[in-house]
Amino acid sequence: LKAPDVGPAGEYIATAPAAAKRETRAAAMARGPKKHLKRMFAPSHWMLDKLKGRWAPKPSAGPHKMRECLPLIVMLRERLKYALTYREVKMIVMQRLIQVDGKVRTDMFYPAGFMDVVQIEKTKENFRLLYDTKARFALHKISKEESTYKLCRVRKVFRGLRGTPYCTTHDGRTLRYPDPEVRAYDTVRVEIPSGKMLDHVKF
Repeated sequence: LKAPDVGPAGEYIATAPAAAKRETRAAAMARGPKKHLKRMFAPSHWMLDKLKGRWAPKPSAGPHKMRECLPLIVMLRERLKYALTYREVKMIVMQRLIQVDGKVRTDMFYPAGFMDVVQIEKTKENFRLLYDTKARFALHKISKEESTYKLCRVRKVFRGLRGTPYCTTHDGRTLRYPDPEVRAYDTVRVEIPSGKMLDHVKF
């Protein structure tokens, strides 16, 4: 065995292989955002069984925060019971059967959130995501006419390029030229097909 290199004052001198290994370890630490989610740390309002596996579906990046959303896979498999397995959910979404706010979503980890409209053309069903009395998501059935609009909370009102007024909403929308009376925390009714503001309610 080779003795470690020691300096004149008794300090340890790192050899070249040890220093290189430490640099490699430091360079390999940050690898971007986490891609997995343990079932124990999933939001409790998803109501996943503790003993049915170690992992939970991690929502994709989208308009709603991870802990304030319901991924499509949880919605179809755990709530609506239209699928029994991960593979079956994948087959449903890849057939382009699920629409969220009027747009087809083929990502089964897409984060649907509060007030989003989920449409299933094949079963002629329309749902709106609302909260129940225990702050869990409930899929509320709505009519075809009601599925054409949604309510959005205004987060911020500001002016953009060349003084154009904008407002941003809780679901990541940017509305240009809102009503001049609209302020932060007001509620606006948005037409889903066009994305235009229909009317608003003061906070």
